Amino acid sequence: MMSQDKNDEITLVGADKPAGQVLRRYWMPAALAVELEEGPRPVVPVRLMGEDLVLFRREDDTLGLMSRFCPHRGVDLCYGRLEDGGIRCPFHGWHFGETGQCTEQPAEPDGSKMHERIRISSYPVVEKNGVIWTYMGPGEPPAFPALDCFRAPDSHVFAFKGLWECNWLQALEIGIDPAHASFLHRFLQDEDPAEGYGKQFRDKAAQSDMPMTKVLREFANPELKVEETDYGLRIIALRDLGNGQRHVRVTNQVFPCAITIPMSNEMTITQWHVPIDDTHCYWYSLFTSFGAPVDKKKMWEQRINEHRLPDFAPIRNKTNQYGYDPEEQKTLTYTGMGLDINVHDQWAVESMGAIQDRRHEHLASSDAAIVRYRRLLRSAIRSVKSGEGDLPLVLDEAAAEEVQGPISIDAIGPTEEWETVWTDRDAGRRASCSWDAALS
Repeated sequence: MMSQDKNDEITLVGADKPAGQVLRRYWMPAALAVELEEGPRPVVPVRLMGEDLVLFRREDDTLGLMSRFCPHRGVDLCYGRLEDGGIRCPFHGWHFGETGQCTEQPAEPDGSKMHERIRISSYPVVEKNGVIWTYMGPGEPPAFPALDCFRAPDSHVFAFKGLWECNWLQALEIGIDPAHASFLHRFLQDEDPAEGYGKQFRDKAAQSDMPMTKVLREFANPELKVEETDYGLRIIALRDLGNGQRHVRVTNQVFPCAITIPMSNEMTITQWHVPIDDTHCYWYSLFTSFGAPVDKKKMWEQRINEHRLPDFAPIRNKTNQYGYDPEEQKTLTYTGMGLDINVHDQWAVESMGAIQDRRHEHLASSDAAIVRYRRLLRSAIRSVKSGEGDLPLVLDEAAAEEVQGPISIDAIGPTEEWETVWTDRDAGRRASCSWDAALS
């Protein structure tokens, strides 16, 4: 349990809040690149960490991200005209250039210098593998680490996102809780792994013929090990299969708000949990293949069938009880909420409330990674507050190139060899990869 003040410290994301100040020192997903391609013109509204912004693609194909509302009379710049490398407000013609500086006020008298005193917020923007990223913090942004999802070519990465109506921290924490998968994502019947492309937990477990759903269902008490790394945390879940072998599942917390987990034998998921504001967030996933190029059409169709546009909100949600079916709960899934595990996670994190009241929680041994992560976050908060100490993953180009992977994989091997079986299996996967996935 924790006090309300301590809970506020690690959950609230305003620019003047401790967690918000930490998160602003990292690149954050602002939108999917496809969002600028779907409509009649390349402009979309973005709400990120409590700020309302407008994202747009300029005439020269570069990107801009600025405050959404005109500082003159407050109208919505999402309806502005894309002109001269910026946005022109259609109300009185005020123009805002690349830095957010007002460059013209055509309705003002000739010679007026008023525009020189008007400037709106503007943030740097880059596009990487289907996601548009922004930096909203002070000073120069850090370099991107050499994670697999950034190193892989576009052909081997698929990006998607989904809306959850809850605070970012509880969304992140479900991803660093390996024990929940044996219950929340328990399937009472096993599907054919050959039919599971693009779906999590549908592949065979590591090198075996056993469906991953069976491993999770029948071995529900993993031994957990949590290690601090240069990128955050490595989380290892060990399941004794009872035949002299162990199943090893390696997942990761990438500071400040991402996870990297295995999706199948050839794909991983790197997923950011990005605050829209204090009570809503998006998950942004980059699915990275170490095998064949990603079938993006199939992956998109699978996911868009479960989400609505333009806000990527799940079709199953609290308004329709997440599709809950008590008959299904008896025979098919542990939750009775369908076969998409994102819905299971969504129910879990949203049912805690918009911001989980941690004054009443009782953490257990299975929450070891959550405890360690909160310590990392509080340490980062102290560093920002004092202006002393290094933040995880706030690196220059040279140092960022050394942060690779992270390894995220399922493996099975002799019980006493679990410490090497997962690294050996990952090394084999990387050696046969068509893109340069080698770890230095």
